[in-house]
Amino acid sequence: MGVAPELARRRRARIAVSAVFFINGVLFANLVPRLPEVKDRLDLSNGGFGSAIAAMPAGALLAGLFAPALIQRFGSKAVASSGLVGLALAVAAVPLCGGWFALAGTMLVIGALDAVIDVGQNAHGFRVQRAYGRSIVNAFHGLWSVGAVTGGLLGSVAAGLSVPLGAHLTTSGAVCCAFAMLARRFMLDGPEDAERASVADVAIPSLRRAGRRTWHVLAVLGVLAACGAFVEDAGASWAALYLRDEVGATAGTVGLGFVVLHIAMTTGRLTGDRVVDRFGQRLVTVVGGSAVAMGMGFALALPSMATTIVGFAAAGLGVATLVPAVMHAADELPNLRRGVGLTIVSWLLRVGFLVSPLLVGIVADAASLRAALLRGVLAGLGIVLLGGAVDVPTGSQVEPDRLTT
Repeated sequence: MGVAPELARRRRARIAVSAVFFINGVLFANLVPRLPEVKDRLDLSNGGFGSAIAAMPAGALLAGLFAPALIQRFGSKAVASSGLVGLALAVAAVPLCGGWFALAGTMLVIGALDAVIDVGQNAHGFRVQRAYGRSIVNAFHGLWSVGAVTGGLLGSVAAGLSVPLGAHLTTSGAVCCAFAMLARRFMLDGPEDAERASVADVAIPSLRRAGRRTWHVLAVLGVLAACGAFVEDAGASWAALYLRDEVGATAGTVGLGFVVLHIAMTTGRLTGDRVVDRFGQRLVTVVGGSAVAMGMGFALALPSMATTIVGFAAAGLGVATLVPAVMHAADELPNLRRGVGLTIVSWLLRVGFLVSPLLVGIVADAASLRAALLRGVLAGLGIVLLGGAVDVPTGSQVEPDRLTT
């Protein structure tokens, strides 16, 4: 195959994977602004509604570990694209739920599909990255964030216009399904290891033969993933409470901590690939961990609106490339069946998101929210100390300087 057709194939695959990440971000976020309507229609208490929603992370933890087997059987291309179709159908089924059990069951399925899609889309994204021979995966994660914001806005507009929930989710789901199937046509064919540098790089298909060092590195990557979850959760779950209770912010400004963290994180992901290519993933990770520790420390040591905004923005920028880097490093570990390392760190990341709010809540009740959020500083220091674990080569069969965009 000539250079030009091969380059065109890889560009199409990159666009297709970008679309998959974006669609995945849109789908559930499109429902979030309308969840209060679901709660009211089913006449659920706060506790009942919360427990039904909690079935989503439970489903993710239960199903996520099955992703390697699915990838081995069907390929990451099919797992990611077909999974999105299933996710769209599951989200569209929410208006059909007639009670708590149906809603909890649907959320369980949504969480399970989301976890499998997450592994599939990242595995295929790393295939495309290896074909390019340089970092491109951070932009994929940035587009997921853009998709989540887009989905939230679409859901808000639909709610504001009083579009019936069923019609809204069916229409948006159908559009997402169509684009997912279109993207599948342009994703890479062939075995999962087709873009690796040589046969020697192909992992042997046995968990038993994974060396002690492989499992040690995987454990370190899991800790790094949890550190990333702790920082993101600080903005998602606690920034508004911190601004209200510790800083005294008004109702109209308490959401700014969450907003700036995610804007900074999305910006860092969309620009992170060039930075990683220039300075290396290890340096970017260590500097990012320093930014997290200093930013969170600044916000907590000098509580004010300005310091909190600056501190959370620094934390978001610092953690921007961490999760893609951890996933990439896990996917490149030797002596593991394809998808196993990626699946394990993805699973541990979800455990981090599940445990994080519980830990903060316990410490906040025992001491204060400021004391509890010091965990963000510790997470940043942990990233600095363990950041060397993400230092892995991109790997490619081609000469990167001949196939660039």
